[in-house]
Formats: sequence, structure tokens, C-alpha cells
Amino acid sequence: MRAIRHKRILYGWLALIALIALLAFRLAWIQLVMKNQKPPGSSHTLLETSLLQREQGIVLDTGRGHFTDRNGVPLTGKLIWTAVLFPVMNKNVISNDTFLKLAHILNTKTEHIKEVWLTLNEPMLWHAQGSRIPLALNSSQIEAIEQLELPEIQVLPYEQRYGDKETGMQWLGFISGQRKENLFFRDYEGVQGTSGLERTLDTLLQGTGPTVVYFPVDGQRQVIQEVKPMVKAGNNPYYPLRMTTTVDAKLQKGIEQLTEQAEMKEGAVVVLDVRNSDIVAMVSRPFFNPERIHPKQGQWQNRAVKGAVPGSIFKIVTAAAALESGVTSERETFYCSGEYGKYGLSCWKKGGHGTVNLRQGFAESCNIVFAELAERLTSSQLQDTALKLGLGRTIGWQEQDVLGMPLLKPLDYEESGTIFAPAADFADSGARVQTAIGQRDTMITPLQAANLVVTLLNGGDIHSPRIVRHISYANGQKLQALEPLKLSFSEGMISRETSHLLVDWMKDVVQKGTGKSLKHSTSQLAGKSGTAETIVKGRSRNNQWFVGYGPVKHPRYAVAVLVENVSPGSKHQATALFGQVMDLLLSSEVLED
Repeated sequence: MRAIRHKRILYGWLALIALIALLAFRLAWIQLVMKNQKPPGSSHTLLETSLLQREQGIVLDTGRGHFTDRNGVPLTGKLIWTAVLFPVMNKNVISNDTFLKLAHILNTKTEHIKEVWLTLNEPMLWHAQGSRIPLALNSSQIEAIEQLELPEIQVLPYEQRYGDKETGMQWLGFISGQRKENLFFRDYEGVQGTSGLERTLDTLLQGTGPTVVYFPVDGQRQVIQEVKPMVKAGNNPYYPLRMTTTVDAKLQKGIEQLTEQAEMKEGAVVVLDVRNSDIVAMVSRPFFNPERIHPKQGQWQNRAVKGAVPGSIFKIVTAAAALESGVTSERETFYCSGEYGKYGLSCWKKGGHGTVNLRQGFAESCNIVFAELAERLTSSQLQDTALKLGLGRTIGWQEQDVLGMPLLKPLDYEESGTIFAPAADFADSGARVQTAIGQRDTMITPLQAANLVVTLLNGGDIHSPRIVRHISYANGQKLQALEPLKLSFSEGMISRETSHLLVDWMKDVVQKGTGKSLKHSTSQLAGKSGTAETIVKGRSRNNQWFVGYGPVKHPRYAVAVLVENVSPGSKHQATALFGQVMDLLLSSEVLED
């Protein structure tokens, strides 16, 4: 029995030794052979995976899709080199002299960089004081940092989405969510579009994941210098997607500068291609900074798609309604004494215009002429004509079932505007007269106003303004073209005869009417001015408008300018700005086919 017991003990030890040997062999196999192998479904080796369990990471790129202008110029995404600071556990590692040198390199104060760096608990991309985005380093700064030979500071490439600057591109929008440049990667949950194209195309812009650089650290969260940092990035050649817009970045920026020079505080400028209503530029004032959003201040709202009281530019609609219904003719004469005699209505010109025909009344924007026309029309005739011209409804490009989306509608928060208030009494002739001259409850967006001009230039055909031309894969292969669209409504469209007549009358506005300050512009222009009375915070204010096209012989652009909330009696800033915008547009390159 004793011999049997000894044998069992011996066998047990032999089994234990075999198991230890097997485990040792397995560990050696993993360390020497398998450490560089990638398990199925993983993009990292076993060694890398083990290191990722004790790492600190920086998100260098969210993997989100990008926007370009119509010529391929990037509107989002700029590669910069920036400094990444890692927590310093031993405060004596970095000398005061090193802090002094680094402060000089980064253009900051020594006390500031000390305060920030020595209190870090996680990696941070360095920001200039007061900035929301990482500081872009030049080549000399990069070289100087590398010469310091500090493991606690690294220089890495980083994708900057916008840039810390003011812009009038509210149509592009901004993203919200966790700020990638401030967060330890394990806490990072990504970003999402909150307004503009960033919001309406958010589903398509989401990529396959961020690009992250991992730095292995020890138990004290110090970077392990012997192990090189690892980068994790998506390897799909098709993503992220790229959105090519219809906007010309150079013209957009040029018009923004013009509004700055004009000291325009509130309003919008819209430029459309007259061939298909493509949005060439869209500027909203006040400007906004996509890196510094103040929700209550509202700068992020795109005033180009928000309704505003139109004033006399609505007389285009009234003239169209009168001509289409046959209640007047081009040569009918009217007498303006300056006072209408009812509804508290008067003409803008003291003493009146005297005897004028309809064409002259349009050029001079005579309130009395259009009040008389309104009395002959019904409210339904006036409203139906406005609807036929694309007013009182949203007109931005939209399509069903694009790339699996039930409705793709790129223009964010576009308003429909109004002709008559929902509760309006259509039998109230006073309300109809006020509406006919662009007052009362009438609201038009600058986008609608510019598109109205395009509609007239195209003989009554209504095009839907487009801001995204096509969507491409990351490798440049086109995924989906968003073709120009024409709109059709149950109310029908106005006649080509009326359209051509109004286009012709717009020439008179510039040659001898309310827009004659544009008579000597570089190219011959045409349009219609407007001034609307509004009440803002209990004060009497004006909206100034000018809508039109140019050049007259071969129209290429339709432009709407709205300057809001100006003092009554102020110089007509919208007319002057229209001329400046047209000069810029017509001195630029020829529109591409």
C-alpha cells in the first residue's frame, strides 16, 4: 500500500511539473511568437492589446466626414502640428529654466504653463490663452520643443475642424458633444452635428471611428519611453465621406469682408446661380464662431433662411398678380399726390410722384400705385401669385430616400415665411393693401427673395436652391450626386410674358428709379429696392432690401441683400452693398459648367 501511495505522489508531481512546463512554453510562445500576431477581428497584436490596457490616449481626428466648396477647397479639416502635455508626477523633473524656454516657444507666460501642466491628471493638447482650439506650431517651434528632450511633451499631428474665427457660414453649422482635444480617450463619446449641414447630414458624416494615439504609461501614469506610441485608426478606404457644396469659398469670404467693411450688423446676403438656383454664397450677420457658441445670443442662426418683413420688394408679387389677373396693363396711368386718403397710407415721396404709368410706378416704388392695384385684387389672387413664385413655403432642395435617409433636406431650420396671417380676414381691404406693399404680416426669407429673381429670369420656372452638389467616398469616388431640382405647385406658375416684363422693369429701377445709385456700376445691373417698417423692442426700425441680377445682357447671378434693424432715414445700405457684391461676383472667374 505504501508503494502505491508513493507512486501516486510521484505521478502528481510529474503532472504538476508537466503543467508548469506547458504554461511556460505557452507564455514563451506568446512572448516570442504570438506577440506580433493579430487575433481574428482585431487590428492590434497581443502585445499591443496588453499595452492598451494601461495607456493614455489622445484623439487626433474624430473620423467625421468633411465639406469642400464647389472647387474642392476644404471648408472643414485642417492638419496642424500641436503640443501634447502629459501629467508630471515628479514636480522636480522639469527645471525652471526649461519652463522658461517652453513658455517662450509657446508664446505664453511661465506661470501659466506651470499652473496648467503641473495640475494635469490626463493628457492635454496645448491651447493658447483664451483659445478653444489647440495651438498650431510652426517648424521652428517644433524643432525647439524637440531639442528640450522632454518625454512629458510630444508634438503630434491634429485635425482642426474649423479654426477659432468668426464666419458668416451659419449654413455649415457646428458640432457639439465632448471636446476631443480636452479628454482622456476612455471618456470620449464622440461629437454630433447641432446646426446647419453638420446637423442635417450628421448621419452621413459619422465615420468609422476616431484616430487615436496611445501612449503606454506606468503605474504612476508616466510615459514609458522604451515602448513606442501606437496609433489606432480606421482602415476603410471609403470613409469618412466628403460633401462637395455648391458654395464658392473665395466669393463667400469676399462677401463676408464686404459686409464687415459696410459695418453691417444684422441681415444676410444670398447669391444664386441663375441657371439652376445653386447657392454660390450665403452670408449671415452677425457672424458666429463655431468654436464659441453662445446659444442665447443666436449668432448661429442663419438669417438667410429666416423670414423678415420685405417692404417694397414684395411689389414684384403685387405687379405679377395684377398683370396675371388682367386688372391693369403696363401703360395704365395713376396719379400720386403723396397721400392715399385711407388706411393711414402715404407714399414714401412727399408731395407724390404725380402722374405715372405702371412701369414708372414700379421703378419709383410708388405706394399709391400699388395700393390701387391691391384694391382691385382679391386676397386669394395676391396669395396664390406669391405661392406660384415660391413665397410662403420652403423651397430649399430636398429629396426622399437618399442613401437610405427617408428625407434629405440640407438647409437647416428654413422658414416658409408668410403672406397673410393664418387668422387674416381675406375681405379686409386694408390688410390687403398693407400686404401689397410688403408690410402687415408678410415675411420673406432672403433665400426666397433671391430665388424669386431666378424664377422670373427663367420665365416662371421655379428651381429649388441647392447647397450640396455631390457626396464622395474618401478615395474620391463619387457616391451620390444631388441633382438640381425644379419645383411644381398646385397653384401653377406665372406666365413667361409676365416674368419677362418684370425682369425688364427691374432695369428701369436702376436706370431711373430707386436704385439709380447703381447706374454707373462696373456692369449693368437690375433689381428692386425695398424698405420695411418694423418695431424692435418698442422702437421704430427699418429693414432695407435690394434684390436683383446681373449683368443685364447675360445674367449670371441673382442676389438678395437684407440689412435689418437700421434707424429710419438711414442711407440705403442694402443698395450700396448689392452693387459691391455684384462688382465682386462679376470680376471673378466664369461660372463652371
